[in-house]
Amino acid sequence: MSPTMAGIAGLVLLFVLIFTKMPVGFLMALLGVSGFGYLVSADAALSLAAKDLLDVFGSYNLTVIPLFILMGQIAFHSGISSRLFKVAYTFIGHWPGGMAVATLGACTGFSAICGSTNATAATMAAVTLPEMKKYHYHDSLATGVVAAGGSLGILIPPSVVFIIYGIMTEQSIGELFMAGIVPGILLTVLFVLAVVIWSSLKPELAPRGPRTTLKEKMASLSGLLETLLLFAMVMGGLFFGIFTPTEAGAIGAMGTLIIAAVRRNITFRGLIQALSETTRISCMVLVIVAGATIFGHFLAITRIPFDVANWVTGFNLPASVVMALIIVVYLLGGCFIDSLALIMLTVPIFYPVIVSMGFDPMWFGVIIVLVTQIGVITPPVGVNVYVVSGVARTVPLETIFKGVIPMLVALILGVGIMIPFPQIALFLPGLMK
Repeated sequence: MSPTMAGIAGLVLLFVLIFTKMPVGFLMALLGVSGFGYLVSADAALSLAAKDLLDVFGSYNLTVIPLFILMGQIAFHSGISSRLFKVAYTFIGHWPGGMAVATLGACTGFSAICGSTNATAATMAAVTLPEMKKYHYHDSLATGVVAAGGSLGILIPPSVVFIIYGIMTEQSIGELFMAGIVPGILLTVLFVLAVVIWSSLKPELAPRGPRTTLKEKMASLSGLLETLLLFAMVMGGLFFGIFTPTEAGAIGAMGTLIIAAVRRNITFRGLIQALSETTRISCMVLVIVAGATIFGHFLAITRIPFDVANWVTGFNLPASVVMALIIVVYLLGGCFIDSLALIMLTVPIFYPVIVSMGFDPMWFGVIIVLVTQIGVITPPVGVNVYVVSGVARTVPLETIFKGVIPMLVALILGVGIMIPFPQIALFLPGLMK
């Protein structure tokens, strides 16, 4: 079997075995070692695996991941997420679908101190679903909004996916963070419009909340100050080059812990739970990164990434058509594979193609994050839907999937806006140069 055919066989086998529910990180590592051993030698494969595991788990650059995850976990266990929701609801609870819009506002704020789509969805589901149920919101609207709002966690910085993409493509993580801010705001606005239109057409799904006085609005803002302070400290430091992404993660985690301690909002048990969840999520992410690194080295010796680049450019297709095909691959792949694993698997293949065609790597990073956001709320995998289902155990999965349909329309519209207007993503990174 030729190296190229071995690579194709490895990819097909990977997609088939994903449906066995085997952890995708272990799966990629196993296939990578097996494929490398077949093409080179068993000793070389084992040496490669040992080196890749050591490089990943000993990487200084990757320490930024557990630091930002810790920042989000402490924020959750100290009640920052609950206070964000209360601020948003005080201001816009009387809108059509006001509580759902408030949920999106809280998701946006929490994403700015979290970086994980699953963590954002789980946190907001625990905080907002009981409140929306109290005000007789329909299950499909309430759960759909939380599942979609949670997807903002991989777009609004700090984003774990941006960190991995930056390390893989040698792009500035700070600039990638900046590139996600305006698209994140744009997507939030589109989500809000989807909720307002949906609630206006079917007001029985989302009863309006009571209006609040100006005094109540001003009093609620105290719950927003800590998030603004953290975001300004972390992103401001990155924007002005005061510290590196890893230092930003450490400062953000410490800042969150100090705020929680000063406000006395976190218990010792809550701190232990935050540390435990940080360890679990970080290990999961790093295992996926390690597995994808091993599998990526296997793909490299099969020359599939370079063959794909040469094959695509050989057709002389317009660059826009090639980009459209790549987006379709991410749309379909996102329905079956975890977003982080999908990006780790496909970036080595598609990155040489988009660079050879003159696309901006920073813009491409934002686009694939937007497209994989669609995957986290689309069946059959739709990981955010399953996360929300785990919190709202009495709500059937089909009800949640039905609720994300208007949000999917907003996401697709967002991608449609971003493609012809790349400066939406590139404006802020350009100011850093």
